[in-house]
Amino acid sequence: MRQFGNWLYNTFWANWMRRILTLLGLAAVGVLLAMTLPSFGEPDSCATGVEKHDGECIGVNGTGYAFGTPEIAEVARAIAKENERFVGDKPHVTVALMLPLQPGLAAERKQLRSEIQGAYLAQYRANRNESTPLMRLVLANPGDAYAQQSRVVDQLADMAADKRDNLRAVTGFNLSLDATKKAISRLTNELHIPVLASRVSADELANPEKSGGKDPYPGLARIIPTNRQQADALASFHGRLKDEETVLVKDERPHDIYNDSLAKAFSRKEPGPPGPKDQTFDSPSISDPGDTGNDFSLIAQNICQSSARYVYFAGRPVHLRLFALKLAEVPCRGKKYTIVSGSGSATLNRYMKDDDWAKLRGGDGKEPAITVQYAAPGHPEAWDRELSGRGSTKKRPAYFTEPQQELRELRLLIGRGSAGDIGPVRLEDSRTMLVHDGVRTIAKAVLLANAQTEGTVPPLKRVSDMWQRLEAANRVAGTSGWICLTNAGNAYDKPVAVVELNPSTRKLEFVGIGWPKGRPQPEDCRVPSGTG
Repeated sequence: MRQFGNWLYNTFWANWMRRILTLLGLAAVGVLLAMTLPSFGEPDSCATGVEKHDGECIGVNGTGYAFGTPEIAEVARAIAKENERFVGDKPHVTVALMLPLQPGLAAERKQLRSEIQGAYLAQYRANRNESTPLMRLVLANPGDAYAQQSRVVDQLADMAADKRDNLRAVTGFNLSLDATKKAISRLTNELHIPVLASRVSADELANPEKSGGKDPYPGLARIIPTNRQQADALASFHGRLKDEETVLVKDERPHDIYNDSLAKAFSRKEPGPPGPKDQTFDSPSISDPGDTGNDFSLIAQNICQSSARYVYFAGRPVHLRLFALKLAEVPCRGKKYTIVSGSGSATLNRYMKDDDWAKLRGGDGKEPAITVQYAAPGHPEAWDRELSGRGSTKKRPAYFTEPQQELRELRLLIGRGSAGDIGPVRLEDSRTMLVHDGVRTIAKAVLLANAQTEGTVPPLKRVSDMWQRLEAANRVAGTSGWICLTNAGNAYDKPVAVVELNPSTRKLEFVGIGWPKGRPQPEDCRVPSGTG
């Protein structure tokens, strides 16, 4: 050991020259390590603007990064190409699409692709059809269940202040959760960044009409009917059902305000003999069924003994699928059920497995044992079907013909392929249509905000001030229907497509249109006084 120590001393420290060379060598090694290894405690970089936190890639990117989700790789590259080649350094605004971008389930990854496709197609159209400034689109990942939204909101705040980015709106928001509520609240109240909610339907994520005080979310607009409005549209479509004919099944998992809001909207207030009590369950998470199958079997047995034929389901698609199957498994003297749910069920068919369909069809296969209906914010067959029965002599209202034309233009863009390879596009679940309409609505607001000074970038408040101008002559003809916003930023009497899951065809089929007010929108899309 002494010999080794002597060797070290003689080699590295015996004289001043050796000491200097040793210190220089150690310094060089230290610099090399600092350059090649990540700093202690600092996150790894996933891509430009995106860092790894708690195993997820969190942040904002518009250069083609797909966040490790292969289903969105094509459309992410298309966005990057549009941002780089078409927008470039020209006057532009940035719009952020805020969605959890690393979902675990295949069905959720496909619906994510649909939503991003809708945003990109709207960006592509706006950059060719509207005046400047052009639109730059970026993807913002707040993490699973929006749990890391605060990190992303910090980035968006910087982008709103940075004149190179000119962030002027945030959209997306596909899950009604407490974390989503916190993100929208901070964006609108603290940072004054305009927000357009295209997918969240919880009533708690809307400014109340005629509130008389400060809006809880100043600068928020939404184009999807709330759960209350969806329930009203379904009631108008079905006619008033007797209380004894219905039962409510609801998920009581904490922090999911979509389930809470939908349960309140479906709560029965009809006269007549009371129906069966509410049937509750507690799921572990949005995408995990846990032990709910056992609860559903017992609930199904109780419903069988009741007079209920319509089941209002306040829960997520994963649990709705399992409940429908358990209800179908209970022999109930040939009794047929209709399960009614909200817009969150728009992708239920993507969760179904091959042998699920036979169970829903029932024993004879002639008439389904279980029919699942839900209020969809749009359907690609809606306008053609509604107008086909009118012929040439009956009036063809603009609230049908204008959305029909808008949908045709979107179909042409997809069919021609001129927007590039963005992966397979499916319109049936309404997600592409609705997110497309949301970004188109933002483009219209930016256009109006910039009407007198074309080519400049409007301030944030000027954009949010335009929400209340989007009615009548300035309405937005969306693929999902007319968008006429109240002073509170809510879509007025937006039509709801009643859609049915057909186990025989394995498709989501359009049934009809329901109106939240029980009647169609005004023919000129004017929002009446007293609405907001």
